[in-house]
Amino acid sequence: MVDNKELEQVNFEEKILKAKELLEKLSNPQITLSDSIKLYKTGVNELEEAQKLLDEAKLIFSVENKN
Repeated sequence: MVDNKELEQVNFEEKILKAKELLEKLSNPQITLSDSIKLYKTGVNELEEAQKLLDEAKLIFSVENKN
């Protein structure tokens, strides 16, 4: 069974990998402006969610260290 910490770690890693994939797609000179805007917004969203997961992990780590 996967606990929450493991699930959050997987989600964090998946979000970072997804953002990297989107960045590679943005590097394509054939991409349209419309598509690049969509990819950019999606990538920013993935990175923001990854940052939230990282902040939550830091908070949990800090609380556990104090106990």
